[in-house]
Amino acid sequence: MAEGSGYKPIIWVASAKRELKEMPEDVQDEVGYALEQVQRGETPDSAEPLHGSLSGVFEIKADDEDGATYRAMYTTKIGDVVYALDAFKKKSKRGVATPKTDLNRVEQRLKWAKEHHAEKKG
Repeated sequence: MAEGSGYKPIIWVASAKRELKEMPEDVQDEVGYALEQVQRGETPDSAEPLHGSLSGVFEIKADDEDGATYRAMYTTKIGDVVYALDAFKKKSKRGVATPKTDLNRVEQRLKWAKEHHAEKKG
């Protein structure tokens, strides 16, 4: 997106972009459209806020045609950019909660994003 276009740039953290590219094409399209909405300053219908230590992080949920569930995590609360923190296939078929191991990884990537922003700023 061009500077001055009203779009916030996306900074992909760790392997988040590669992880998204490994998802089925329909899921990539859905998540990509949602992230484009985020870049324009909108909150996608498919995004839900996380809480606690991940306050400020949103989770985009997408299902493929076979019913598998995928998640992508992002935050807009650090600077004037979108940090795409993680993208993964939800492996558990029970419940809607995101597994703790995935949340821990997102928390580590959020910490990196905050440090990255502080370094760029200072």
